[in-house]
Amino acid sequence: MDVASARSISSHPSYYGKPICSSQSSLIRISRDKVCCFGRISNGTASFSTSLHAVPSGKFMGETRSTGVQWCSRSLRWDPYRFHDKKSLRLSELARYITVRSDLSGVATPESSYPEPEIKLSSRLRGICFCVVAAISATFLIVLMIVGHPFVLLFDPYRRKFHHFIAKLWASISIYPFYKINIEGLENLPSSDTPAVYVSNHQSFLDIYTLLSLGKSFKFISKTGIFVIPIIGWAMYMMGVVPLKRMDPRSQVDCLKRCMELLKKGASVFFFPEGTRSKDGRLGPFKKGAFTVAAKTGVAVVPITLMGTGKIMPTGSEGILNHGNVRVIIHKPIHGSKADVLCNEARSKIAESMDLFS
Repeated sequence: MDVASARSISSHPSYYGKPICSSQSSLIRISRDKVCCFGRISNGTASFSTSLHAVPSGKFMGETRSTGVQWCSRSLRWDPYRFHDKKSLRLSELARYITVRSDLSGVATPESSYPEPEIKLSSRLRGICFCVVAAISATFLIVLMIVGHPFVLLFDPYRRKFHHFIAKLWASISIYPFYKINIEGLENLPSSDTPAVYVSNHQSFLDIYTLLSLGKSFKFISKTGIFVIPIIGWAMYMMGVVPLKRMDPRSQVDCLKRCMELLKKGASVFFFPEGTRSKDGRLGPFKKGAFTVAAKTGVAVVPITLMGTGKIMPTGSEGILNHGNVRVIIHKPIHGSKADVLCNEARSKIAESMDLFS
């Protein structure tokens, strides 16, 4: 429909967490194909605004949408130029053109609101099963870590390959029944004895499982609060994961120093340069800490692109597990002595692959 006849044009979220109606003004949502039109009735006048959020296409006349608003059988033909110069329309005139009936109870009352989209029951069940499988497998595998830990400290105190093998086994068991991983560029991975700084975009809690399944002995950077979680925290401690207190500058400096020490000893480290998980799947700005470490130690930076984990387990919805597959793209190592150049090049490679396969 032509929005030139509308009183105001605004963008609304597809669902509302607060009531959309009040005692002074009533807002009725009317769906038309791929554009949602909102009619506002206030003080005897009516106006329209449009929302560009897509809704399922269908017949305009005589169809009941999932919102409960039904177009009556009365013939309706919208003339986009009829009200071009009028900012508002009296209800007596409006009734000649539009008649709607709401099947929702409580419309035009402060208590009415649009419901949030329901999560599929299958996704909830899959999420529960995933947690059960991960918890049971971790309970048994942690015993192997504890038994082998003294020998790891004695013969391999920095890389700790045995612990990373157990972690790979745990991640593979946890994700195998639920989603598949397609890996590209395995030939770009440095050998296990070659230290490197690995960086990746961060979309989901599943990123850790996916990266552990690669079987590389790199040290993650993790919040200190996770170390107190039973079993998981113990395993992280034995693997040599580097702790970090967010918003603590001193902890950040200690973290970077620890990473440089590990690299000099032959171990690799892993960073999520965005600093946190993306809520919308878009690639955020990169922080330079990882690239400063690489530049100062002279090791290569290995960019990795992760796609699909955010759709399977979105940020903030760790209790659900949707269907889908994950794509992992391992890019060629980047060498350099300037942190800014390394940062821009690594981010560009990850961004390009995300745009290519999105």
